[in-house]
Amino acid sequence: MKILGIGNAIVDVICKVDDDFIDKNNLTKSTMKLFFDEKEFKNLLTNLKIERTVSGGSVANSIFGISQLGDKAGFIGKIADDVFGCNYEEGLKKENVDYFYSKKKEELPTGTCLILVTPDSERTMCTFLGTAGKINDKDINSDVIKSSSIIFLEGYLWDEGEPKKAFDKAINNANKVAMSLSDLFCVDRHKPHFLNLVKNKLDITFANEQEISSLIEAKNFDEVINFSKQLNKLVIITRGEKGAVAVNGDEVVENNIKKNLKVVDLTGAGDLFAAGFLHGHINKLPTKECLEKGTEMSSKVIQQIGARL
Repeated sequence: MKILGIGNAIVDVICKVDDDFIDKNNLTKSTMKLFFDEKEFKNLLTNLKIERTVSGGSVANSIFGISQLGDKAGFIGKIADDVFGCNYEEGLKKENVDYFYSKKKEELPTGTCLILVTPDSERTMCTFLGTAGKINDKDINSDVIKSSSIIFLEGYLWDEGEPKKAFDKAINNANKVAMSLSDLFCVDRHKPHFLNLVKNKLDITFANEQEISSLIEAKNFDEVINFSKQLNKLVIITRGEKGAVAVNGDEVVENNIKKNLKVVDLTGAGDLFAAGFLHGHINKLPTKECLEKGTEMSSKVIQQIGARL
């Protein structure tokens, strides 16, 4: 196995909304809000027109992209033996992703993420984790991890208690660990833990400028670069219209965005960027080419609805 993803197994439900809907429901545009009350979450869905339903989750999106690029990829994520769970498993199989989890009846349903796309193509996510957020160390197959070149984790999955045990088991058995910081919400919620991971446990860190700036409380981007250099590990930072930067010790490589794209939906841009970069990295391409492959993948996905190509 070249790359094994471990993340939240979430069914993405994509809907188009206007800005009023975001304001009315006290949501913050372009961020993710966790819902702990299933009824409250279902109320949001009332009267919304569903554009598309897809097997999702941040790292799962990346793993789909990696598989599409021809690399052997697998995924571990917790689902329930329900309709969405069965659909989720089928979706992975269709994309030639090996799935290392046996579903069973659970107290909570399979996780769902409501992706609200506003007219400016920004996406605001409302997530009910369901059973996905109950992943534990027993769900993690050590042998599969040991036989994978890289494991790829998501910040969305990290939480105190059982998920942390799953994270620790995965990291302790891995040959190489990559992780996405996932979202500003996750960074602010788990700042000391994420900082410890970035400094001491991860070989590769993916973040956008906002996330890593918050993580280290940087006043400007130079501070982000200096912090990344001192780590002596691979740090990849996406910067929106300013492109992307990879830092590995004293090596700093930049790459520009593609111009004149017809942006439809930014869902999955970071996930597919990571897929392209990791594809290049695992196939030993130069850092610049890894960034270019990441940019190519993210450029494709933002010109369509949804996080899959």
